[in-house]
Amino acid sequence: MNFADRRKLYQKIEAERNTKCISFVTGERVGLQTVIAGDAVEPFVSLLDQIGPVPKLSLVLDTNGGSTSAAWRLINLFRSFSDDFEVIVPTKAMSAGTLIALGANRIVMTKQAALGPIDPSLSQHPLNPFVGPPVVPSAQRVPVSAEAVRGYLEEVRKHIQDPAALAAVWTHLSSQIHPIVLGEIFRLGEQIRSMARTLIQAQVQDADAQDKIINLLCSDSGSHDYTINRRNAAEIGLNIEKCSAELYPTLSGLIKSYHGELKTFEPYSASDILAGQPQASYTLVRGLIEATDAGSFGFVSEGELMATQGNISDSRKFEGWRKMP
Repeated sequence: MNFADRRKLYQKIEAERNTKCISFVTGERVGLQTVIAGDAVEPFVSLLDQIGPVPKLSLVLDTNGGSTSAAWRLINLFRSFSDDFEVIVPTKAMSAGTLIALGANRIVMTKQAALGPIDPSLSQHPLNPFVGPPVVPSAQRVPVSAEAVRGYLEEVRKHIQDPAALAAVWTHLSSQIHPIVLGEIFRLGEQIRSMARTLIQAQVQDADAQDKIINLLCSDSGSHDYTINRRNAAEIGLNIEKCSAELYPTLSGLIKSYHGELKTFEPYSASDILAGQPQASYTLVRGLIEATDAGSFGFVSEGELMATQGNISDSRKFEGWRKMP
């Protein structure tokens, strides 16, 4: 199923919910995963400019997350094109995806849909600690979670009150995690709480309820991998709407189509692309941004593989969002 087929499903959503439909899918194919990032803004601007301001806008969102600053930009973009903005979650809107959902007037969830914590994790900072000895060439740096560090310090304070002992804990912590990284994750933690408090006002007006939701999403959940199902999301006070019986098969069809186009369940293998040949070109679609009447953008990686003496080199010629035929 391609965009022409998905377009019919988007039209069904528009007819049922009296809306204009857009979608954002980040890829999960092993070796080719993509995330919410700032480069998604331009394709959405292109599509939304064609759609124009509308009374209601529905975003079908399927993602494991990504950049919180990119999510913030996207939410403000969506809301600038519509006063009534809703997020439809067929399977998952985790991390920065949850942040986008907080900025909607309502969140439409299927029975298997999940949201997740929005606590920031600094995954690619050059000063993050290593996994194992840093002298090993394959050593990788460890993501650092703001709430994990905060949780550690809060637990320490329960058992240690002596100022000198607490200072020693801080000294030891900064010897394991660079002080610049610690400062950055705490800054990000405060920033994302501020973002969440601003965004959630579209769904929840009571200040105490806002605090409860933000605390759960930022720290009380205990883990960045914690999932929040439809019932949990409603119980904590989010404006959740159950996916109707009529909408469910439409969303199921979309998810199957996304998986088919992005080849989600086929781990990436350069050897398979080469198929025994010394050289092969490739074009891989790794994410989708679509609108019913405005077309489709794919996040595309394009290049050439070459096998030489048992080694495979990858000459990447293009990577980014491209308008699809």
